[in-house]
Amino acid sequence: MMLCKLSFKNMARSTRDYVIYFFTLILGVAIFYIFNAIEDQTIMMNVSSSTYEIIKLMNSALSGVSVFVAFVLGFLILYANRFLMKRRNKEFGIYLTLGMSKGKISSILFFETFFIGCISLIVGLITGVILSQFMSLFVANMFEAKMTQFEFTFSLSSCLKTLLYFGIMYFLVIILNTVNVSRCELIDLLNAHKKSETVKLKNSWICVIVFIIATVMLGYAYAMVTGSISNFENENMILIPIAIGMVSTFLIFWSLSGLLLKIFKNIKKIYFRKLNSFVLRQFSSKVNTTVTSMTVICLMLFFTICILSSAISIRNSMTYNLKTLVPVDIELYKTLDLSNDSEFSQEVIDDSKLSVRETLNQLDFNVDQYFKDIIEFDMYASDDVTIKDTLGKTYQSTQDEYPYLAYDEAESFIKVSDYNRIARLYGLDEVQVEKNEYVIVADFDSWIDIRNQALKEKTQINVNGHALTPRYSQCQSGFIDMSTNHINTGIFVVEDSVLAGVPRERGVMIANYNASTEKEKQQIEDKILALEDSSYANHTDISAMSRIALYEGSVGLGAMITFIGLYLGIIFLIASAAVLALKELSESTDNKERFMMLRRIGTDERMLDKALFVQIGIFFLFPLILAIIHAIFGIKFCTMILETFGNSELTVSIIVTAIIIVFIYGGYFVITYLCSKNIIRDR
Repeated sequence: MMLCKLSFKNMARSTRDYVIYFFTLILGVAIFYIFNAIEDQTIMMNVSSSTYEIIKLMNSALSGVSVFVAFVLGFLILYANRFLMKRRNKEFGIYLTLGMSKGKISSILFFETFFIGCISLIVGLITGVILSQFMSLFVANMFEAKMTQFEFTFSLSSCLKTLLYFGIMYFLVIILNTVNVSRCELIDLLNAHKKSETVKLKNSWICVIVFIIATVMLGYAYAMVTGSISNFENENMILIPIAIGMVSTFLIFWSLSGLLLKIFKNIKKIYFRKLNSFVLRQFSSKVNTTVTSMTVICLMLFFTICILSSAISIRNSMTYNLKTLVPVDIELYKTLDLSNDSEFSQEVIDDSKLSVRETLNQLDFNVDQYFKDIIEFDMYASDDVTIKDTLGKTYQSTQDEYPYLAYDEAESFIKVSDYNRIARLYGLDEVQVEKNEYVIVADFDSWIDIRNQALKEKTQINVNGHALTPRYSQCQSGFIDMSTNHINTGIFVVEDSVLAGVPRERGVMIANYNASTEKEKQQIEDKILALEDSSYANHTDISAMSRIALYEGSVGLGAMITFIGLYLGIIFLIASAAVLALKELSESTDNKERFMMLRRIGTDERMLDKALFVQIGIFFLFPLILAIIHAIFGIKFCTMILETFGNSELTVSIIVTAIIIVFIYGGYFVITYLCSKNIIRDR
């Protein structure tokens, strides 16, 4: 009982030391509960069966991610506990001096850890339950679903999972504390506050040379990731710039201490102004002894920025693409004119002679009853006109840059009259073309660049005996197939008569549903899905792409990417900021005597507070600045990989990411400064 009271008094007396620890624990518990409770938030939403399946998939993914998150938070809790133990070495030494056994000290730590765990779990769960109610609205918005009715929800499964994971973490902390206490010696505990980390002074010129080498290495890594995607012959090659970036980041922080001192020592007006020399030497000493941790923190911040920006951007771009790239309700298509030696059955080969409308009639589907704004057209392709043929003089340079493209693949052609009918329905610009000309419409950025090089060379192609030259020196923006991404690599639009006798590649029908309400549209959609049960279904390879299906799939995928990105990004951000905060608090404890010395020589409190603020600000700012520089090139690389999604919403995602970083990272900075100020003022 006495040990319990002593544990409570210790906690009350050390409240300032526990602020960052409590803040991190409560935040971690709340976030862990919120993201694992999403499954129970969906019961209030009116969603289709396909959307519900996507939500189930997302919840499974979040459960898997939660295991990784638990490891990150576990490491963070163990690290934070190590800091708290370091702060209390002298206290434990006094306990031993007074005759208390190590077993009783371990018992005190057991009760303290238990109480801290219970309090943080209770407060964190309460915070998580409250915030998860707002998450219900966010989930509904992400899936663009209607809330049937708002109800207060409590996720028992998420609560139990949170209790289990964090209970295991606290149990490990108890074991670690017991082991540490059993190994400690009285003399070490009493003199721990007098010890500091060994600082090895580095030669300033070596620091300069290392910094230059690291900068060159980093520039090379940036050049690799911002060059052509074809620089990476396989997915493993991306590890090369990542490894170079990690090594160069380590070298930059290693050389930073000596480099900054050399620079500012030569600028005497700045170096000897007020407490600048003290602040710079303090910062130099910290960086000198925390190179590895600063490197890890910088890289974690880099991953945070990239994950958050890319996830939010992808979701916003996919939502935007739905409005522009899915202009009609339905697109049906089928392969035409299959040869008798193809792998398909004879029934399918026979059906390939029929148009889309004729096939739908065979399936007993009344096109005119259920569709409106109908446009039916054919796409053409000939093995005589391949990608290699259309690139002309630029083929060799393109192959050098993109060696893995299928250059022998046949190009696709469409009649200008058909394309203009589609353009009018889609709201695109129509094109004009003469009998001896061609126009390329595309919306895939990389392919547009490839095509434009050939168009600038006025590359001539021969189609069905017609010599055609480009009407324009660049691609025209446009597409035919509906999609949530920019996938049109290039379609050749030519005068109608040019394609007489050219083999048909596929038949296409696009249309809107002949319905006025969403319910009626869903009924037509269900009728189309039911065509699979028709006796004629095995005789055709007709396929359909609907706005409803694309919409549900895109919204679900976008939401899943966003939630996983937010989950990982926020946890990485918390971990980075918490480690920095704990390191700075530890340094403030060690530097307490130095600040007292400054007081003795007449330094006023305002100047000390300002020096502390600048010192902590620089310590927080440096890894963030380098992480932002890394992220600029990292995000550019991500947009190259994910360019089919488009980057129209990248600015918005960067702003949202910046707000999250300022709120969490800035919050840790403010708390760290206030706690450090109390530590150095504690006489």
